[in-house]
Amino acid sequence: MRKSGLKSVLLALAAGSFHVVFAAGGERQMHKDSTKTKQEWVIHTQQDWESNVSTSSNLEFKDGTAIPTASTAIYKSKLKQFKTPQSAQSIIVAQSPVWQNWEPVQNVGPSNLGDAPIALRVGDDYWMFGRYTYPKNKKKEDFKGKDVTLEGYDIQLKTSPFEEQYDAAGGLNPMLGGYHAWQSKDMKTWIHHGPVSEYFSRWMTTAEYVDGKFYLYYDFPNDQDPHLYIDDNLMDGVPGKNMGMVFKDPTHGSDCAIIRDLDGNFHVIAEDWSPIDASKRSWDSPLAVHAVSKTGKEKFKILAPPVDNRTTPTGEIGTYKHPHWAIEDPKNYKTNIAEYNIHEPEQEAYGDWAAISIGGQYYLFGDFDRSEGEPMSVCWFTSSDINKPFTFCGNIGEGHPDPDIMFAEGKFYLVTQQETDFVSPGPWVEDVALRVGVDTNNDGFANYWTSWQTVSEAYSTVKGFSKQVAKTPAMVDLASLPQGYGFQFEVRITDSTENSSKPILDRLTLTFDN
Repeated sequence: MRKSGLKSVLLALAAGSFHVVFAAGGERQMHKDSTKTKQEWVIHTQQDWESNVSTSSNLEFKDGTAIPTASTAIYKSKLKQFKTPQSAQSIIVAQSPVWQNWEPVQNVGPSNLGDAPIALRVGDDYWMFGRYTYPKNKKKEDFKGKDVTLEGYDIQLKTSPFEEQYDAAGGLNPMLGGYHAWQSKDMKTWIHHGPVSEYFSRWMTTAEYVDGKFYLYYDFPNDQDPHLYIDDNLMDGVPGKNMGMVFKDPTHGSDCAIIRDLDGNFHVIAEDWSPIDASKRSWDSPLAVHAVSKTGKEKFKILAPPVDNRTTPTGEIGTYKHPHWAIEDPKNYKTNIAEYNIHEPEQEAYGDWAAISIGGQYYLFGDFDRSEGEPMSVCWFTSSDINKPFTFCGNIGEGHPDPDIMFAEGKFYLVTQQETDFVSPGPWVEDVALRVGVDTNNDGFANYWTSWQTVSEAYSTVKGFSKQVAKTPAMVDLASLPQGYGFQFEVRITDSTENSSKPILDRLTLTFDN
């Protein structure tokens, strides 16, 4: 051990007690614990899975995970032995965060919500924002709504021409050419509350909520420089306070997502069109911008790109034309022509970002315009830290999605501007059952086993946050197990989903007190 490491350990020993983490090779790491000494048997790396297996069936060990190759699979560990008796406390199972567990559904939002949808959970209320569309052969003024009251709503409502939709007072206000707000308490019945932006601010991209106020972001001009409304009342049918531009994006192509981390910082993820002719790639890019602000209103600091799948720059410069810049904002944009750095070979493009975090695991959803010329779809990336690079997970669907993501009614809703949306119970994939054995007499064999128990993760809201979701791990309490000199576990995997997802094991942690 280096002297600096020894000094750190000695200082830590003076501060309190520790628990010991056993890695696959038996290396021990010491961690502070205020109550007692703990030990952990962790299976996480490729070497861990391979060196700790006793028997397995229908499993492939790849990239530090155990992947089932059939509808059922088994992993049984070797017996981990100790010189002195140990007391097992718990075993926790973690799956791969790739989140393939999605099912297509028909449009889950208001039937007449047009353009790119924005979704936001606030407590037990679910909000969606979009353009208010109306049949071309009809006029809104021709419909006469009838008064009605609905359970759960303490405001007067009127029937609307749309099924499962009612107009609140604000929903009867004149349209302003921008986005409107809809509210629901069950993701089925929607209350229309009217305009939240105007015609010039019609390019809304994302929303957040903090301390009783809605932060509604829009690009102005289109695909440029995030601007902001702050609205403390979405039910009055009147846009909130326009704060103007909050982030002078040095690149073109905003279409951003905003998400607050658990410290309350606002993170913006936006498109960066500098390496691509975005006009030929659905106005998307292989490169994303990441910036952070304490307030969400100003002083965004640019950080490293969260997504960067650029190919090789040629050193040549190309140009493309945007149809809106000089028309919408001639004061700041004298031309619609922009330059970009030509890259080869052709690149995949992503954009129209949306974000969510589950138990500290961050996800970015967006457009996926593949270089091979295949149809567009919605894709997603993930990272265990919003400040670190995101990795590609997969894609689903077909068409230009411009998506958003929301946790509602115990599920995750991936909404798009297409007719098909997607719903998921979460990243966890069913089914995983396990049992743990203990060697009580020190003869090298597990002579007592727990019964089989099926485990799964659970998800819940984080108070005060709209896009942070808490995760309860998949765990079995082992406190009732007798002490022993050795422990062994067995995991039984069954793929019970009808989609392409599999229960991929990423990490198992068996914790002891001695």
